[in-house]
Amino acid sequence: MLATLRLLFFLLAVAKNCDGFPMDSDYNEDAVNIITCAVIPDGCKYEDKSRCSQIEKCPPVYDSCFIAWQSVNGSEDIVKHQGCWTASHTSKCTTAECKQDPNIGALNFCCCNSDLCNTNYTVFFGSTTPPEGAKPVETEKPDSVRDTVLYSLVPIAILVCIIIGIFFMWRFYYKDRFGHEQLPTFDPVLSTPPSPQPLKPVQLIELRAHGRFGEVYKGTMATEAVAVKIFPMKEKVSWMMEQDIYKLPHMKHDNVLRFIAAEKRDDKLWLISQFHDLGSLCDYLKGHKLTWLDMLKIGESMAKGLAYLHDDIPGAGHSEAKPSIAHRDFKSKNVLLKSDLTACIADFGLALKFDAGKSAGEIHGLVGTRRYMAPEVLEGAICFNRDAFLRIDMYACGLVLWELVSRCSAAEGQIDNYQLPFEEEVGTHPTLEDMQEYVVLKKCRPTIKETWLRHSGLEVMINTIEECWDQDAEARVSANCVHERLIALSRLTNVSPVIFSPSEEIPYQISSISA
Repeated sequence: MLATLRLLFFLLAVAKNCDGFPMDSDYNEDAVNIITCAVIPDGCKYEDKSRCSQIEKCPPVYDSCFIAWQSVNGSEDIVKHQGCWTASHTSKCTTAECKQDPNIGALNFCCCNSDLCNTNYTVFFGSTTPPEGAKPVETEKPDSVRDTVLYSLVPIAILVCIIIGIFFMWRFYYKDRFGHEQLPTFDPVLSTPPSPQPLKPVQLIELRAHGRFGEVYKGTMATEAVAVKIFPMKEKVSWMMEQDIYKLPHMKHDNVLRFIAAEKRDDKLWLISQFHDLGSLCDYLKGHKLTWLDMLKIGESMAKGLAYLHDDIPGAGHSEAKPSIAHRDFKSKNVLLKSDLTACIADFGLALKFDAGKSAGEIHGLVGTRRYMAPEVLEGAICFNRDAFLRIDMYACGLVLWELVSRCSAAEGQIDNYQLPFEEEVGTHPTLEDMQEYVVLKKCRPTIKETWLRHSGLEVMINTIEECWDQDAEARVSANCVHERLIALSRLTNVSPVIFSPSEEIPYQISSISA
């Protein structure tokens, strides 16, 4: 009973510590003081709450991670809470490893100050010698001791039996239904993960790109050209999260970049994928104009890939289900072009999966690329549910479709040089305040030319784009809807991909993500 009371008081203190995590609008993902922890979201229904654990970047005011657990029957640990912690709460958070505080009593607790350090912990058994100055404990009479032991152990034994029974029933049911553990466990001591194939020699040929999380090289593996994304060790969380997405069931799709392997080589972290020589859509548009059919092919395949990510794919037979995935950094730089000008979506370092029956959590930093951020992200007014995150992707999808239209030769008039969305208005390196003023306060969007609206096919494209980037998130169309509209345009315009008669109607159906 005393242990239970201690647990309740401790969890109340933890709840107070974790309430009101701020979403800092000036959050900088490159800042060195941001720590990443395993976090248990509210509403977890499991007895062992580590099964709900997910990886989160803590807000800047939190500089440590913690974990609290109980030992059941001396042989099993049940995690009660995990999350972000402030070092000012205790002087024990100064180590990179999570070590148990021996003075906490029946409740085990430790905290630490390195990324994901609360996914593992070490128990130290201190000396049994009482501290100096401690008062001796009076010995109870034998009968009193016996009665106390009996009254204490009987209900505890019954409770332990019930818990063990429920645990084994749940394990049996869960394995029978799903056949696997629900979440991968990341060891804070980094080790080489299993790859889809044995380690093969990779020859790096040339640097093709570099960005926030690392560098991308063209390379060869045996006779195959591959892309090698190399992360520095400090970005191991992004490396782990990206391969976690790639290794989900049913992730092989024509419009999703094909994953080959993830490996640790020396002090670098490699993620190896299929190589596409045309590079990103952004780079391609800088040097190429698009015909009407080229624009439709790229847009349709891109929307198809995004729709596949957003959809839940149910399992069949012994195959597992694929959860819905929000990309959270969708932009033309993260859309690659194959040799036939079909698109495939890449870079899942910020992606978020939505497992059935699990909450998305309440701790999500300001992530993504500023110029592609939706209004609700810029003003910090996100609802943390699946549909809200998918609608954020659709806002960015509208901007990428605008980039395609801006380089299409179907409309009359001169085609301007390629520009990023809002580049004309806020320049090449906008601040968060620039985007908030232009997108949230002024409710502006990239310029739509009048000549585009005189082309009946482009007019439908513009209508679709405007429904993607609608200020009201709930009014935005889904990726499936965009895909269907572009397929309909392709079928109607195969014969004459130029200026269409205003009398030729191209139907489209209004749809939303929640539909």
